[in-house]
Amino acid sequence: MREPRQERSRTTRRRLMQAAVECLGELGWNGTTVAVIAERAGVSRGAAQHHFPTREDLVTAAVAHVGDKQIVELRARAAALPSGPSRAEPVARMLLDLYTGPMFRAALHLWVAASTDEALRGVLVPLEARVGREVHRVALELLGADESRPGVRETVQATLDLARGLGLANLLTDDTRRRGQIARQWARILEPAVGAPAGTAGAAAPS
Repeated sequence: MREPRQERSRTTRRRLMQAAVECLGELGWNGTTVAVIAERAGVSRGAAQHHFPTREDLVTAAVAHVGDKQIVELRARAAALPSGPSRAEPVARMLLDLYTGPMFRAALHLWVAASTDEALRGVLVPLEARVGREVHRVALELLGADESRPGVRETVQATLDLARGLGLANLLTDDTRRRGQIARQWARILEPAVGAPAGTAGAAAPS
């Protein structure tokens, strides 16, 4: 009996987190209440608060969960890429696409709300720091880049900062074509940092 109950609990948590991301992207922070999320997930408000006592708990868990899924998917897609400089452009495209879609829109609403909400900011800042470190680490793995080489860390970080900026540009209009052109040019900047198979040079880099 315990295992089916645990599986139902995990399923409910996943539904709540997915609903939280969808509501944030569509309704913003002010419109994303626990009651609205619970209704979207098809569970009672009491059930939602059993798993996540506060709205802050629920939405930050949701963003962390979906962010972790994105990283797993990135690694899976990168496994089929060639090694060496020829992987620079497809990796650049993958990284520049990272900050588009419902996940980025939801995170953006959280960032804006946290800029004026001290309680939310206290929860969100540590989460963003953890996610940022992990994304940087994955970028190194995908590029096969050695962070101990001068300029490599800054170039990888600039890639992620560029991706966020392009994500903002994509919020109001479809920026896919321009992002593709920028990815091709940015790959030329990344190529000197690429030279080892993914996961070798990056794995050897200091933390």
